[in-house]
Amino acid sequence: QVELVESGGGLVQPGGSLRLSCAASGIISRNNRMGWYRQAPGTQRELVAQISSGGTVLYADFVKGRFTISRENGQNTVWLEMNSLKSEDTAVYYCNLEDDRLATVEYWGQGTQVTVSP
Repeated sequence: QVELVESGGGLVQPGGSLRLSCAASGIISRNNRMGWYRQAPGTQRELVAQISSGGTVLYADFVKGRFTISRENGQNTVWLEMNSLKSEDTAVYYCNLEDDRLATVEYWGQGTQVTVSP
């Protein structure tokens, strides 16, 4: 059983910074992708950033230059450094793991609230 545990959400003023972390435990293959999605009320869940076990990084256009994703492969931990936060970044942020086995298996964390407000 794979479990994803997130931490680091909270309330921050516009222009501020937050750092999210996600630790994956359980039996995980060497080939995988870890990332962050977000979902604001009334909207669909959307990709924020993703990083593969090989180091390939993908960012949504709306966070390029502001957010940085990184990971520690040995511990299957991923971080999301969020800078220059805007009110529109307010959402529940979910950690995601895509584990490549015979087929790709997907796992989700429980979500952590990020609120950007004066």
